[in-house]
Amino acid sequence: MASYKELLVQREALDAAIAQARKAEIGAVIAQIHGLMAQYGLSTDDLTPRRGRPRGSKSASVAKYRNPKTGQTWSGRGRAPAWIGKQRERFLITQA
Repeated sequence: MASYKELLVQREALDAAIAQARKAEIGAVIAQIHGLMAQYGLSTDDLTPRRGRPRGSKSASVAKYRNPKTGQTWSGRGRAPAWIGKQRERFLITQA
């Protein structure tokens, strides 16, 4: 069985060989990726994950509350405006 120091030397040699193999192969991998991106018309934006809703799926939020004095509206999403107070039902917009 190899000693601890001998195993460390082997690991250093193996790490160096791994780094060299990666360096040798990475150019071909990048060229392959560029070729596939060109073939499918992809950009780097297509590869980046998005948070929230997918692009183009934003829908205008419908106003649920209206301030009768100013005409301001609020959809019920996000921070509540100061005029809404604690009795929100007073400002509900009735659907006709």
